[in-house]
Amino acid sequence: MPDADTDSGWFESVPPDDLEAARKAIDSGSAESPKDWPTKAVEAGFAEDKGEYYDRLHEATIYATRGAVQEKERADDQQLKHSIRAMDDCERTANELAERAAEWAGSLFDDAEPGIEGARAVADREPEGELERRAVSLAERVTELAAERDALAEAIDRIAPAVAPNLAEMAGPELAARLIALAGGLESLAKKPSGTVQVLGAEDALFAHLSGRAPSPKHGVIYTHDYVRNTRPEDRGSAARALAGKLTLAARVDHYAGERRATLHEELRERMATIRARAEGDTGGDSDIDADAEGDA
Repeated sequence: MPDADTDSGWFESVPPDDLEAARKAIDSGSAESPKDWPTKAVEAGFAEDKGEYYDRLHEATIYATRGAVQEKERADDQQLKHSIRAMDDCERTANELAERAAEWAGSLFDDAEPGIEGARAVADREPEGELERRAVSLAERVTELAAERDALAEAIDRIAPAVAPNLAEMAGPELAARLIALAGGLESLAKKPSGTVQVLGAEDALFAHLSGRAPSPKHGVIYTHDYVRNTRPEDRGSAARALAGKLTLAARVDHYAGERRATLHEELRERMATIRARAEGDTGGDSDIDADAEGDA
């Protein structure tokens, strides 16, 4: 509703059948106080009666909502989410079919090998007979899925640094994409406390802990990061906290500022050096490590 005339409704300059104009008016309009908009719409000739006004309003708001959802789904971080999930699906399906292809090929060929590489070798064979053709065709499907998985990984390597430069540099493109997907988007990830980021991907273990059936998980998918995986077991909790704290800050900088912050990466390297020095006799406590998550709770 235009600010220039607070008695004007969103419908004042909108043709009754122009949903795009209605969407723009609803999105950008405002009013100082509520009015009897149905009556004003009838007086303005926008609708014949109040019932028709509500029908037009309902249609316009549904159209506006659908457009907002489509715009969000087309956002780069959402495309990154779809890419990492599709990559995981391709990898899982390729591995499952590779097992089936290897079992089948082993009954037909003496030198058949298991795994994706074995499927590639079978796919290169010249089949003889219907059954061999089907086994070779299945192996070809496996190699195609594996190739698609690799292509998706390459796409993620290109997209992630553009979507989340700090997060992608700190976590690596694949882990950054996985964290964004688990959170539901970059904005959602940026709003999560570091403690939640630390255990993303460990939901089953967390639920088991909450029900009293297991200890609290120290990390989720961030375990795949070198800073956690290659740290000695007794220090992995500290490493996971330090990494999660910086990943949280990186996601927030990426979402709200969109610029690279070199200090984030330098501070994380210093924290990890402190943690790993313990293996050489440094017994520093966790208090300096937990400072990474200050303000994230």
